[in-house]
Amino acid sequence: MKTVLVTGCAGFIGWKVSQMLLEKNIGVVGIDNINDYYDTKLKTWRLEQLKSNEKFIFHQRDIGIFNDVRTVFANHICDAVINLAARVGVRASVEDPWAYLDTNVKGTLNLLECCKEFGVKKFVLASTSSLYGLNEMPFREADRTDTPLAPYSATKKGAEVLCFSYHYLFGIDVSIPRYFTVYGPAGRPDMSIFIFIKNIDNGVPITVFGDGKQKRDFSFIDDIADGTLKCLEPFGYEIFNLGNDNSVELLYVINLIESLLGKKAVITFAPRHPADVMTTWADIEKSKARLHWSPRTTIEDGIEKTVRWYLDNRDFVRSLRDPS
Repeated sequence: MKTVLVTGCAGFIGWKVSQMLLEKNIGVVGIDNINDYYDTKLKTWRLEQLKSNEKFIFHQRDIGIFNDVRTVFANHICDAVINLAARVGVRASVEDPWAYLDTNVKGTLNLLECCKEFGVKKFVLASTSSLYGLNEMPFREADRTDTPLAPYSATKKGAEVLCFSYHYLFGIDVSIPRYFTVYGPAGRPDMSIFIFIKNIDNGVPITVFGDGKQKRDFSFIDDIADGTLKCLEPFGYEIFNLGNDNSVELLYVINLIESLLGKKAVITFAPRHPADVMTTWADIEKSKARLHWSPRTTIEDGIEKTVRWYLDNRDFVRSLRDPS
């Protein structure tokens, strides 16, 4: 494989996936619309890391606009597409579901149409553990996912089934990693771990929805990017859970951060959002067997690496606007 098209390359996971591809001497054609869902300065920071490699080519385009996508395909020969461009955030999707439809569903359709037209036979679609909703745990790939709790997860389900249609009709090889609460250095500023580290360090109260005993299968970014690259192998049409297989309480994570910063959190408790589930937990046996992948980073090591990055970039992080 010589060149991979990576959408959402300025996003958290897209940046790390692009970085790992470049380290393997694989060219990356990156697409990102640099939307302002969170401070674009962080997206620009990530892009600058990638642009130092001559094998990285960047296009500021919107995958929701078909001609934007087709222009990129017409100008580059790519062996595969990794679609990491998405509108994210469960709560935000309740407020503006149309933006999620445009990017997550229409954007995926635009990419699949271009793969069909330009003969790209491998497609990796980033999906989400939010699809599992209220299923019993651990979540397995064969579980029902047709009862999403928010427009975000509903649109990701729509993207998944579109991928199956294009696999069935046109023979596109599709792998779909479902991610479980990804965190790490240079992560999304709207995610809990990033917010907790920044606010605890600065003495700002943090908001915990519910009682803090909800559990999440927090997954370190390097492990997730590694698993995503393994999805580039031919599988036909397969879905893979990529998680840490170790759910931990939110309050435990807050305690880890407090210990590493040497500061105590000021916690404000708020009602749990109805679109939030109490626990997520990935069954990753299929990923172990088929992808030969398993996570290598414990929550303790991952939080330490994340806090270290924050401390090394504290002034920059403080300059970012708070997520709305």
